[in-house]
Amino acid sequence: MKKVTGIGGIFFKCKDPKKMTEWYQKHLGLNTNPYGATFEWYEGADSTKKAQTQWSPFAENTKYFEPSSKDFMINYRVENLEALVEELKKEGVTIVDKIETYDYGKFVHILDAEGNKVELWEPID
Repeated sequence: MKKVTGIGGIFFKCKDPKKMTEWYQKHLGLNTNPYGATFEWYEGADSTKKAQTQWSPFAENTKYFEPSSKDFMINYRVENLEALVEELKKEGVTIVDKIETYDYGKFVHILDAEGNKVELWEPID
C-alpha cells in the first residue's frame, strides 16, 4: 500500500502571520493568499495531473498544532486515507481525531514517535 505521496503543506507558528505573509511576498516573491501561499506542481514528469503544496504561517498562540508542543506541523499527501488510518491503528499509531471531509480533500491528524502532530491529507485533485 502506497502511503505518503508528497508534502501537502508546511505550517509554522509566528508572532504576526499577516506580517510574515507580507514579508515572504515582498522579499521572496511568494504568491500569497489569505492562507499563506500555494505552490502548484505536477505529479510525474509527463503528467497533466496538477497538485499543490500549501505554505501557511499561524499565530504563535494557535491551538491547531496541539497536542504537539512544536512550532511547526507538516502535512503529508496520502492515497486512500481510510485504509491508511485502519493500518496505522493496527500498528499502534495515535490517531488524534476523526477523518474530516471538505471539498478539497479528507484530513486526519496523528502523532509521530516523538509526539509531533502530523496532518494527513487525501486531496481531491
